[in-house]
Amino acid sequence: MNIEKKLEAENISKSYLTNKKVKLEVLKSISLEIEKNKITVIVGASGAGKSTLLHILAGLDTPDTGKVFYDDKNIFEFDEKKLSSFRNENIGLVFQFHHLLPEFTAEENIFIPNLIKGIHISKARNKAKELLNLVGLFDRYSHKPAELSGGEQQRIAIARALANNPDIIFADEPTGNLDTANSDAIDKIFIELRDIYKKTLVMVTHNRELVALADKVFEMKDGKLL
Repeated sequence: MNIEKKLEAENISKSYLTNKKVKLEVLKSISLEIEKNKITVIVGASGAGKSTLLHILAGLDTPDTGKVFYDDKNIFEFDEKKLSSFRNENIGLVFQFHHLLPEFTAEENIFIPNLIKGIHISKARNKAKELLNLVGLFDRYSHKPAELSGGEQQRIAIARALANNPDIIFADEPTGNLDTANSDAIDKIFIELRDIYKKTLVMVTHNRELVALADKVFEMKDGKLL
């Protein structure tokens, strides 16, 4: 296939044991390719396995069988330290719930990942200000999460996901709790990330407007890709 691949999954399967010790197959031999600098969306009914697949692609969970390749390197051959380092350097994560630290300002929530990485605070602060400007919240830098609307909090979470300049951004229902106006604002941010900043985005969503933005859509049902 003549596409520029950033990520490829081969025969991913995942199961869990229920409380009654019954094996529940969540993913059934999933294979897919994610194109670089594109928006890929995964859709399907609740319980189809979308979030589990997203977490495995992002290296947050491990499959029972199968491989995930980034630039031809199988990340599940990495030890835990190398996998953690890989995630920190290459992957940004946005969830339905923003998970901002309530005691810190918007700016601090964004630059903390850079401080953890060892970047000097002045450089980290400058980067945070750039990202605040990107998500349209430069004037809210000193506000704590409780002083921000739900949509503003999610935009800060997106800025935080970009702090380490990741190649790929994974988003799980990023507009699931937002009204139309805030959803539209976040949709515009994702378009800008693809078109201007050349990021690769992989998202799980039920948002029709977000699906309409996608370069490719995968549909899941009962743990399989249709």
